[in-house]
Amino acid sequence: MRPLSCVPRESFVPRGLFPPRKPFISRLCCAVLQTAAFACLLVSAAVGFAQATASTGASLPDRPVPLGVPQVAATVDSTGSSSGGITADSSDAVAQADAPGQAQSGSQDTLKRPEPQNPVPGGQPQQTKRILGIIPNFRSVSADVELPPQSIKDKFLTATDDSFDYSSILIPGVLAAYSMATDAYPEFHQGAAGYARYLWHAAVDQTSENYLVEFVVPVVTREDTRYYTLGHGGFAKRAGYALSRAIITRTDSGNETFNFSEVVGAGGAAGLSSLYYPTRERSFGNTASEWGLDVGIDAASFVVREFWPDINKHLLHQKTAIDSTER
Repeated sequence: MRPLSCVPRESFVPRGLFPPRKPFISRLCCAVLQTAAFACLLVSAAVGFAQATASTGASLPDRPVPLGVPQVAATVDSTGSSSGGITADSSDAVAQADAPGQAQSGSQDTLKRPEPQNPVPGGQPQQTKRILGIIPNFRSVSADVELPPQSIKDKFLTATDDSFDYSSILIPGVLAAYSMATDAYPEFHQGAAGYARYLWHAAVDQTSENYLVEFVVPVVTREDTRYYTLGHGGFAKRAGYALSRAIITRTDSGNETFNFSEVVGAGGAAGLSSLYYPTRERSFGNTASEWGLDVGIDAASFVVREFWPDINKHLLHQKTAIDSTER
């Protein structure tokens, strides 16, 4: 009879409890994706810190005198002493000139839309900041509308809005329910505790992809993360345009370029996910599959955004104009 130490572990350990180690190439590719994602994160943080420091150290210009406000004139009385005088009308003008600035500063938030640089076309279906009043649609720009370039702050706030909006739990919740129903990760088990594991994994997936696609990578590559609606042509033309936005986007200067933000950012998020998923899922094949799925979901969302103004106007008969004070 052989000693117990000589008995293979498969003889008394359930099959699958100790999965075989993945090939070296798979582990190497996952490590490369993780390293690239961390490198992008560090470079973006360095660039943002440098620009923030430069803007803080710059001297602020003197406040200009509002148009239509008379300057204070010095008057000399009979005793020879000078005194600065200003009329009641000029005081009211100063107050009125300051009021818009105070109102604007008090109403600033992360959901404020930039002012268009051209008149908004009348009669054209417009984008709303939410689809069906729930799903975030913050990055969509109505057809034929020109906006100023995105700043680093704009990109960060957009990623934050998409990640921590009250409706941001909707998609992770649905994905978590589907994954648990199909027993995608047996290590998570079932029941309330199992659903909680599926949910926080899906939420972290969404948040990491949002920040990499909408903030980290586009800051480095100077790309515009907004979706510019075509709004013209037939269904095939507009659908093809929307699908192509997954690989083609605009730079901050308005030129078309390869969509590094989407492709590289989604790949980095897929690579980072192998850090907190079960060991069995840490393979290059699974990471590449997750990468392609993320890009495909974003491409499908662009199609929905392209036709949402028409659906909202012609089928739902909702108001399409967006208040300029909203996001």
